[in-house]
Amino acid sequence: MRGKQKKLAREQLDETMKSFDPLKAMPAPGKGWIRAIRDTLGMTGVQLAKRLNVNQQRVARIEQDEILGKVTLNTIQNAAEAMDCVFVYGVVPRDSLEQIVRKQAKVVAKNRMARSNQMMRLEMQELSEAEKAKAMQNLIDEIIDTMPKSLWDKK
Repeated sequence: MRGKQKKLAREQLDETMKSFDPLKAMPAPGKGWIRAIRDTLGMTGVQLAKRLNVNQQRVARIEQDEILGKVTLNTIQNAAEAMDCVFVYGVVPRDSLEQIVRKQAKVVAKNRMARSNQMMRLEMQELSEAEKAKAMQNLIDEIIDTMPKSLWDKK
């Protein structure tokens, strides 16, 4: 998939992900989602354990592992189903995917421009600030259009 197709895919996925924007600001409960939902339902650890076909200590471990970030997606899925809930999983970009690509293209462009500016300086052909800005924008657009494999090599 080259630049134009990737751009279209980013735009489509960005549009789909807009519905997740409100969730980005929602922090997880301090005691974890499984424990918060279980408590709110009035379900004991023993009752959840019975629904999961495990012992009560395993439920306590699952809840602790969730807080520590060590619980598996499969375990959360099973716990959610045992509480008649739906487990929703997603990776939501902070900015739009297009903005993330543009920001990375700018990093790559700055590196390229720094090298060429050094050469031009040595040859006494340095560009004006306006020319540099225009060249930078053109280079960013070119990088986005071509989507080189090296785009994500530098952080």
